[in-house]
Amino acid sequence: QVQLVESGGGLVQPGGSLRLSCVVSVSDFSANAMGWYRQVPGMQREFVAGITSRGKINYIDSVKGRFTISRDNAWNTVYLQMNSLKPEDTAVYYCNRVVPYQNWGQGTRVTVSS
Repeated sequence: QVQLVESGGGLVQPGGSLRLSCVVSVSDFSANAMGWYRQVPGMQREFVAGITSRGKINYIDSVKGRFTISRDNAWNTVYLQMNSLKPEDTAVYYCNRVVPYQNWGQGTRVTVSS
């Protein structure tokens, strides 16, 4: 069973930065498009950013220019650098394949508040 372990969340003031990491225990990590997702209580989980096996990247409009997704295939890790954070970025952040695995990690909580 695939394991996804997210880390790096925390409490940050508006305008601040955080870097999220996600380690994925799967043998074919480099072959898969990976993504970051977020969920606010009571809302559906939403896709935030994705990166293909070849490094093609896309973002939702609300994070373009502020968030940067990257991956390190040697370490089965995908990252999300988040800059200029806004209160509306507050959520639990998850990583998964762009076509999600059945299971999800525990997520990492990001709170943007003064």
